[in-house]
Amino acid sequence: MVETESKMKRKRYEKELHKLQIELCHLQEWVKQKGLRVIVVFEGRDAAGKGGTIKAITERVSPRVFRVVALPAPSDREKTQLYIQRYIQHFPAAGEIVIFDRSWYNRAGVERVMGFCTEEQTRHFLEVCPMFEKEIVTGGIILIKFWLEVSKKEQERRFQARIEDPLRQWKLSPMDIESWTRWYEYSRARDAMFEATDTDSAPWHIVRSDDKKRARLNCIAHLLSLIPYKKLARDKIRLPKRSDKGRYDDQATLEGRRFAPEKY
Repeated sequence: MVETESKMKRKRYEKELHKLQIELCHLQEWVKQKGLRVIVVFEGRDAAGKGGTIKAITERVSPRVFRVVALPAPSDREKTQLYIQRYIQHFPAAGEIVIFDRSWYNRAGVERVMGFCTEEQTRHFLEVCPMFEKEIVTGGIILIKFWLEVSKKEQERRFQARIEDPLRQWKLSPMDIESWTRWYEYSRARDAMFEATDTDSAPWHIVRSDDKKRARLNCIAHLLSLIPYKKLARDKIRLPKRSDKGRYDDQATLEGRRFAPEKY
């Protein structure tokens, strides 16, 4: 087991992250060439570290392959649709990896705890969700589900940091404050969700996230292990010689134009 008494040092983290991000680029090329369709679901309590983990995954790859979906609250029209309908329209085509920053599991978590749906609706969701996900997998989509598990003490520390830091205050919504008071309700909702939807065809993968750096690395490494891929040979690229045809002083023509003040 990895020793976790102390937080991982940034230098080591950046070194390991760089290695993993190179592998994500190899995975990206494999997914494109083989026409794979992948869905990665991220769930967890508020301040569990979902956003930072997703950013670590996506910051060095193409947004045309790794597509992040973070849906807002449903519109009045969407509320009249089948519950799962608004998510299905974002499912991947060939050569795409779609990352859901929260997903249809809102119904089993925040909607249930905050009273946005009835217990009957939650019960129905937990009953049909495994069948729905089995159909996704049977249809050829690779479905990977991550739950980021943060401790009560660490969540409190992160909430306090958001309150005090003007660069993080936008992350703290009235919903977050309300969820803060309902720790054990969320725990029971989590347990019921795992009990119903942790299946052989679509299992949950739990990542301890009190140490954000370790959590990101562990999550990426596990993600890479769940999608068999190979490093593809790439054609060597050489820049051709620039043509001098029509050569002129193209910088002189910018004189008198509006440039941003160079304050730095």
